[in-house]
Amino acid sequence: MPEKSADRTIFSLSEVALSIQKTLNERYTSSFWIKAEMNKLNHYPQSGHCYPDLVEKTDGKIVAEMRSTIWKDDFQRINDNFLNVLHEPLKSGIKILFQAKISYNPVYGLSLRILDIDPSWSLGELEKEKQLTIEKIRKEGIFNTNRSLRLPLLPGRIAIVSVETSKGYADFRKIIDGNDWGYSFFHMLFPALLQGENAVQSILTQMERIRRVRLHFDAVAIIRGGGGDVGLTCYNNYELAKAIALFPLPVITGIGHATNETVVEMVAFKNAITPTELADYLIQKFHNFSVPLKSAQEMITGKSTRLVQNEKLKILNTVRYFKSVTLSRLAQSRNEIQQEVKAIQQQTSWFIQRKRHLHIDQNQALIQKGLEQILKSQGKVLETAAIHAGTIVKGFFRFQWNDITGIEKNIEILNPVNVLNRGYSITLANGKGLNSVEGISAGTLLETILADGSIISLTQSVNKTEIHDERTKLY
Repeated sequence: MPEKSADRTIFSLSEVALSIQKTLNERYTSSFWIKAEMNKLNHYPQSGHCYPDLVEKTDGKIVAEMRSTIWKDDFQRINDNFLNVLHEPLKSGIKILFQAKISYNPVYGLSLRILDIDPSWSLGELEKEKQLTIEKIRKEGIFNTNRSLRLPLLPGRIAIVSVETSKGYADFRKIIDGNDWGYSFFHMLFPALLQGENAVQSILTQMERIRRVRLHFDAVAIIRGGGGDVGLTCYNNYELAKAIALFPLPVITGIGHATNETVVEMVAFKNAITPTELADYLIQKFHNFSVPLKSAQEMITGKSTRLVQNEKLKILNTVRYFKSVTLSRLAQSRNEIQQEVKAIQQQTSWFIQRKRHLHIDQNQALIQKGLEQILKSQGKVLETAAIHAGTIVKGFFRFQWNDITGIEKNIEILNPVNVLNRGYSITLANGKGLNSVEGISAGTLLETILADGSIISLTQSVNKTEIHDERTKLY
């Protein structure tokens, strides 16, 4: 009972509390459906009870806050319902529509006893947040900004945002590091939380770290294992989606789910359903380069081999032809000499018979001398012909051999590996070879390929050299 003191009525604290309790119990006799954000679940496994902290926010500021209670039996029923509908347990950081009674205890104060929670409403709120983020990103004109970037021809340097113990990250590394073709990838982990109330800030922090060293990477991969729609809430966050859309490197995602694409996946350069598919995507990029390169190498080798073989065959055929012609010519000359010898012998015999009685001694000496001169003359003719034929054959062989040697040297000189070994290099911009400074400006990222590796550089300035054709000096 209250105390009387002069003109005052004094109540005890318990009397005031009991009065408030009585008033609330008489005023709020039924349950209500209430919407709020469950800032923290506060589940105690030993007792099985939960004491959620409920808040309402306007423009990011808390405008209302209240404690609540979910008793063990109610929590088990509600949690099972969430698992069936959302494939995720009841957790902190989501908006809920719940049925509750107002409760007041003189010791613990005012609270709400939660009787039920509608998981379908929570799913709808997630979709509303997603659509609002999409609308804001599109309105700012940055929806396709990251997707318009160029991925390097060989994206071998990957910055990874993931959890070190994530199964998705382990699957990605298993495929990328153990690929059967021996493609070499450099990847570095930037560990971050990938779900929950702190996920957005954790991912943004690591993305900022990557931005500072972006010249050392070709792309950023966000890798996460599977999960339900509630676990993907952070990937519909406006700040995170905007950071991904405006990031200076291509962002590729492997968040690990097949339905309900998030805003982050929509604005990213490439979205793979799983981390495994993301690894296959990067390996395929190397395939797209190495397979045509290997085919070109085989084609050059094959054509060079066939060219040399054809030239050798031509020389062999020419040698055989000249040998045949030479032998034929020698045989013909030998036959002509034999015919001349026979003719001389016949003429000599006839001449001797006529002149035998007149000038036997004199004519015999003259005939003998003439015969010797003729034989000597024909022998020189034959010897000269043989020497001339040999000179022609040797000259032809020497000419053909020099021709083949020149061809082989040209092939060797044109070999790309030898060109690089002599100190030359190949410069690529946006994956294409450069032979002019046209189209290159300050800030352009260049890749220089050397014999034993490549160098990534950033253009500071461009100086164009005036080309003077020496032929113009004649006019």
